[in-house]
Amino acid sequence: MKMSTIPRPVGTTQSLAKFLFRASPAIWHRLAEDRKRAVVPAPRIPDFSAWSDTGIHAAWIGHSTVLLRVDGFTILTDPVFSTKIGVEVGRYIVGMKRLVHPAVELARLPAPNLILLSHAHMDHFDVPALRKLEQRGTAVVTAASTSDLLRVKGYKSVQELRWDESCQIGPAKIRAFEVAHWGARKRTDVHRGYNGYLIEVGRHRIIFGGDTAQTDSFRRLRSSKPLDLAIMPIGAYDPWIHAHCTPEQALAMANDAGAEFVLPVHHQTFKLGNEGYREPIERLLLAAGSGEDRIAVRDIGDEFRPGVRSAAYAGPTRPGARGRAEMPGLR
Repeated sequence: MKMSTIPRPVGTTQSLAKFLFRASPAIWHRLAEDRKRAVVPAPRIPDFSAWSDTGIHAAWIGHSTVLLRVDGFTILTDPVFSTKIGVEVGRYIVGMKRLVHPAVELARLPAPNLILLSHAHMDHFDVPALRKLEQRGTAVVTAASTSDLLRVKGYKSVQELRWDESCQIGPAKIRAFEVAHWGARKRTDVHRGYNGYLIEVGRHRIIFGGDTAQTDSFRRLRSSKPLDLAIMPIGAYDPWIHAHCTPEQALAMANDAGAEFVLPVHHQTFKLGNEGYREPIERLLLAAGSGEDRIAVRDIGDEFRPGVRSAAYAGPTRPGARGRAEMPGLR
């Protein structure tokens, strides 16, 4: 997410506008276009009432936000529910606007036992949403030097992890691992960490890859134990290939770790790169070839559980939702 490279200007909204235009006319034009564009509804609504307390259930809420239930333990990754993400200037948010609404409103989301935060970039660390998620029954695991962005007393616990550190939250063992990214939320706070996570609940093992460029770190996660699911980013690689992997690289890294299924995230939600709206998922499916059944979801709101094909297990279509190709601006 490149908004983190833009420093926080000081002054009025008018001076901010002048700053943005000088910094990058393309950014200014993108923000102007965003003001005119409506955010469209997600095509599917997850049906959490159908989830059991055994096995793995997952729903892609949008961007890198996934709700997991593993043997009854509920985990929420990088919860981002705001319509716009970016820099606060008075009463305004200057930044990127969603293309598609979250698949479920925050108020309708089952209360998570654990929130996993990969890093502090604004499209992964949504402070307004995290404040709404505060409750005494929810723990948070986050990257090093990021807990200052949270109101820690609002949660059951908040724990920072550096690479190769682990913690136990209820039945879940969480281990942080190195990814190829960076953690600064603004230009100057380069001390902030950035993680991927290995999640182990009972016999189930899941990877949340956070944000990453291509790296061999995933090879070190392979073991004699099966890896059920890898949640992998597949978008914003054009032109940010130094920080975001391509769909083909995401699949290769999931394969390096020995993942049975891949749940692709970090696409279809914000316009962060030059690639087309459907390009990341189409490239991923093409790369998977005859193994495309391993790709757990296709569209925002889709649900997954091992042993049930994602298309068959997808939630109900949202009333009034249109197909991807029919949505203006989502090419």
